Amino acid sequence: MASFTASSVSISSAFCSFNRTQQGSNLRKVSVSFSGKSFPSQRLPFPRFRISCAAKPDTVNKVVEIVKKQLALPDDRQVSGDSKFQVLGADSLDTVEIVMGLEEEFGICVEEESAQSITTVQEAADLIEELLEKK
Repeated sequence: MASFTASSVSISSAFCSFNRTQQGSNLRKVSVSFSGKSFPSQRLPFPRFRISCAAKPDTVNKVVEIVKKQLALPDDRQVSGDSKFQVLGADSLDTVEIVMGLEEEFGICVEEESAQSITTVQEAADLIEELLEKK
C-alpha cells in the first residue's frame, strides 16, 4: 500500500514505479505506471511530495499499545502513527525496550541497524509488516 500526502492511492499485488521530474530541488511533476500501464505526468500543486508504505491499522494499534505501555503513558494520551518516540518522552533505552516489546509481541527479530532507524510508531509498524512478510 502506498499513500501520498494530500491525496492517497492504494496498491496491492501490482508493480508500481514512480518517475519524477524535478525543477531545482522541488518535485514538480510525477508520472506513475502500474503493471506496465503508464499514466501521463501530472503537475503537483504542492511543494513537497512524500511516499510512504502504510502498515495495517491492526499493526499500528498494537504498536501504539506497546509504546504506551513501555512509556507508561496515560490512557488519555493521544498516540498515532505519526507520533515520534522522542516527543512521547522516550530516550534511547526506552526505544530499545519498545523494540524488545515489539519483537516479543510479533515473534520477530529486529536487527540493531533497523532498530536504530525507528523514530515513529508508523516506522515501527511498517518494519513489523516487512519482517512478517519475510517470515
